[in-house]
Amino acid sequence: MRTKILATALVATAALTLSACGGSDGGGKGDNAAAEVKGGQKPGQAIVLDQAKAKPDLVLTDTDDKKYDLLEETKGRPTLLFFGYTHCPDVCPLTMSNVGIAVKKLSKAEREKLRVVFVSTDPARDTPKRIRSWLDAQGGTDFVGLTGDFNTIKAAARPLGIYIEKPKKEKDGSITVSHGAEVIGFSPKDDKARWIYTTEATADRYAKDLPKIIEGRNP
Repeated sequence: MRTKILATALVATAALTLSACGGSDGGGKGDNAAAEVKGGQKPGQAIVLDQAKAKPDLVLTDTDDKKYDLLEETKGRPTLLFFGYTHCPDVCPLTMSNVGIAVKKLSKAEREKLRVVFVSTDPARDTPKRIRSWLDAQGGTDFVGLTGDFNTIKAAARPLGIYIEKPKKEKDGSITVSHGAEVIGFSPKDDKARWIYTTEATADRYAKDLPKIIEGRNP
């Protein structure tokens, strides 16, 4: 298994590094996704979008095996959204763990406002029960885990600039799952995507930035 880093061409010659992971002993493959950002960014720093993006109109199944309407459930709440899968060997667990560590440093009031949502890119294998166990293991006991129809998930990710490929079974029986590994931050003020974090973002970076995001301010 390996992790493949995807270079993305951005507006105004800015560059954003995306990551896609291939799991279950498969090689990673991916595509480019465009985003509009402001100025020179330090590694791991939040990228502020020049043009906010709409939150996906997405209805999937949560880890209680119940319908979860993303727009309805996160309306007016600061939200972090990540697309990944539980068999991921590196990027996904690291990302969710970093966010989990940061969330634990928030006040109780801040934690109650924030929503962290994980959407599976491998829904055939990621059952609600498996996602719940996996998220809990990453320190995300309060995180929302969603699974469902792959095409629905892919359609929701694409407008955000996140490329997802349908899981592919290789000749040796392994499964390759490729996906963009950005964490998208939505403001509670207008429910729109205004920030992007790459795989370089650390737990300390999230811990520093989340209180501002919760208030709807640029980190």
